[in-house]
Amino acid sequence: MPDVLAAHDVALVRAANPGPLTLTGTNTWLVGRDPCWVIDPGPLLEEHVAAVLAEGAARGGIAGIAITHDHADHAQAAPELARRAGGAGVFAARATGATPIADHATLGPLRAIAVPGHATDHLCFAAGSVCFTGDAVLGEGSVFIAPDPGALRGYLAGLERLRAEGFAVLAPGHGPAVTDPDARLRGYIDHRLDRERRLVAALDGGARTIDALLDAAWDDVPDALRLPATVTLCAHLDKLEEEGRLPAPVGRPAWLADLRGHAH
Repeated sequence: MPDVLAAHDVALVRAANPGPLTLTGTNTWLVGRDPCWVIDPGPLLEEHVAAVLAEGAARGGIAGIAITHDHADHAQAAPELARRAGGAGVFAARATGATPIADHATLGPLRAIAVPGHATDHLCFAAGSVCFTGDAVLGEGSVFIAPDPGALRGYLAGLERLRAEGFAVLAPGHGPAVTDPDARLRGYIDHRLDRERRLVAALDGGARTIDALLDAAWDDVPDALRLPATVTLCAHLDKLEEEGRLPAPVGRPAWLADLRGHAH
């Protein structure tokens, strides 16, 4: 991976926050020089912030910070990093203290591409033939989809949009860089459609509870990821309902109401 990144003048600083959802940790990316831009400053961990500042200094300073979405593992360090980088600007669709930006915005070498789904505010950032994908596309495994109206339909459309760009490398928020973007993006789309087929089959078979639907269509998910799988299942149910394809009402978990509209 280092050779792939070096060819595009991209540096990776990985935070020490591994876990079931963060994989080996949050990836903070730096691109360009004299000065550079930081994508996703990550969690507020002193060693991580110091490492990002050091890499930024080696690249001639930090001009600005772009955030793919406002989840803490991607955005928490932004204010501290900006302060210690001499007041670098922070830009995001939605993040405390950030300058708001939207689809198609340009920031130095970066171009914003809206790919909602994992979060309503989710942006990817293109820099030439590299796309920094945050949690829209991971280096390994799949992502969970937020339970918001139109989330899954918007996510699938966003993945198709990324495919049409023809990127050479995807630099994800977690996991290794992706050097076969089209295959990965096709795989993500096929994965979601396969989940939908399995879910529809379970519904046609009479399953109506969340647990029964998870057992049928997400039977490969380990216990540690059952909660995020439930969130994504509800996004699939929303899509079927929006399309008039949900055969009968399915009760959603009571806590789902707290997530809707927030994408956390």
